[in-house]
Amino acid sequence: MANLFRFDTMSAAMPLLFAGVLLLILIVSFRSRAVVFCQYLEAMTGISLKPSDVRRVYREKGRNGVRELFLDLIIREDLKEGPIDIPEEEAKERLSR
Repeated sequence: MANLFRFDTMSAAMPLLFAGVLLLILIVSFRSRAVVFCQYLEAMTGISLKPSDVRRVYREKGRNGVRELFLDLIIREDLKEGPIDIPEEEAKERLSR
């Protein structure tokens, strides 16, 4: 059993080293999902959000909870801008139909 984890040459240790690097990349990518989501949200909509809030919602409600949070923030941002002005011609066409 002790010989199982002994590596005499560097080429024998390379698969284990490669697996370790892949594991590290996987851990970093999962840890940075909330940060990337917040950066995307701010770039596309102007809404800033903390990654800790996204992590908390994901932990409490899962994927659907984050989706609901996103939609709620988008709706609130749209309501801040007020109603959209509809030109007179389009309004008349809609009423005549």
